[in-house]
Amino acid sequence: MIKFFRKIRYNLMEQNKTGKYFKYAIGEIILVVIGILIALQINNWNETRKHAIAEKEFFKSITNDLNQDLKFINYVQRYLKPKTDAYNLLNSKYSTDYENHKTQIDSLMSIYLFSGQRTFYPVSGAFKSAIAGNEINTYSQKSNIQSIIKLYGSNYDRLIDNGKIVDERWSHLSKKYIHYRRTNAFNDVNNITYTKMLDDFHFHYIQLNWYNKILDETKIEVNQLLKKLQ
Repeated sequence: MIKFFRKIRYNLMEQNKTGKYFKYAIGEIILVVIGILIALQINNWNETRKHAIAEKEFFKSITNDLNQDLKFINYVQRYLKPKTDAYNLLNSKYSTDYENHKTQIDSLMSIYLFSGQRTFYPVSGAFKSAIAGNEINTYSQKSNIQSIIKLYGSNYDRLIDNGKIVDERWSHLSKKYIHYRRTNAFNDVNNITYTKMLDDFHFHYIQLNWYNKILDETKIEVNQLLKKLQ
């Protein structure tokens, strides 16, 4: 094609048709510019298409991650419920007189001390990937993006921090009463030691109860965000 245009220019020059040559040259330049603009437009269209696909995949991945988070939060709360229920009974119905209610109290203390503990950590692969490449700020659904950033950058961090406090208190409690946990028995407990144990349980429980409250709040926020992403 280039050789064809070049041949036309040479023929015009040889025929001393200078005016036509310049008109043709200008026309050729215009055609080249138009070609470049078309190529740029096609490239922009292709980039826009790829960006739209990437954004769609991001929201799909975030939705999957949030659904997994909800399942994990529910699992954590189900796992913790027997422990909180046991403490509530110990602190109300059996807060005193251990020796006359030893069987019931030992059973409830076993639930509190011998069962483990779980804390929540979110699935954050899609979010971290979008943040790392700063792609998240280029997506068009600004309102949803703001909600996602708030959840991961604020609420989830708050939840993780409180989970760490719960884990620390549980670790302290587990070590302090490792003998009972190892022997699975409370042979040397009496009214005085039982009161001290309840105090230690309470220090852990108040953080655990607060943590459970934050889990409830997070579930509400995640469900609201999932509705927005539908």
